[in-house]
Amino acid sequence: MGKRILSQRMGRGTQVFRSPGHMRTAPVRYPPFTDAAKRGVVVDIFHEPGRSAPIALIKLEDGGEFYNMAVEGLKVGQVVEIGANASPNIGNVVVLRNIPEGTRISNIELRPGDGGRLARSGGSYAILIGKSSTHAVVTLPSGRQKSILLDARATIGVIAGGGRLEKPLLKAGNSYYKWRAKARKWPRVRGVAMNAVDHPHGGGSHQSESKSTTVSRRAPPGRKVGHIAARRTGRRKGAH
Repeated sequence: MGKRILSQRMGRGTQVFRSPGHMRTAPVRYPPFTDAAKRGVVVDIFHEPGRSAPIALIKLEDGGEFYNMAVEGLKVGQVVEIGANASPNIGNVVVLRNIPEGTRISNIELRPGDGGRLARSGGSYAILIGKSSTHAVVTLPSGRQKSILLDARATIGVIAGGGRLEKPLLKAGNSYYKWRAKARKWPRVRGVAMNAVDHPHGGGSHQSESKSTTVSRRAPPGRKVGHIAARRTGRRKGAH
């Protein structure tokens, strides 16, 4: 019998695959929704391992505090507003209803009150391009347009940390530590590059699966690799 394949090792939850939660400061979420605008002060801006952008600690005037993605131009000591009636200035958290069209926004709520889901990576932003009576149309960083309820909140500005991908990694060690902070095993070896004893796709005189890779959803962990519970197989009709 060969050694356990990667999917089996991940399922065991050993130290190699355990999430580095001790390196996480806190979740980045907006506070509960309020109609009146609250004022807060940026207490600190710092890096959190595993994130591509810095985060800001904001202390509210009522004593509460929350973490938000830091946008370009945000600085320690800056006063920010959050709420339905907040003004659309850099760093403020405003509902889409009160944001002018054409504004660059980030950390957008997918549903009102969920704390922020979209456009959160370093250097990313979305653009509010239109509104209806109930929804706002937003162009996401991928170029896709999405309709979101007007009561959802977003941060005004572009997420800081842009240009991160412009610096080359140069060596494999840098990539290893990059993915280690994100709790991802790297490098990930292809099954066809292994020996037959180490993986169902391994072995043979050349690198090939040599058989159909569609497996059942109920397959055991050592066999459950390839196209799991594929909806269809074969070449599409009309495809060239």
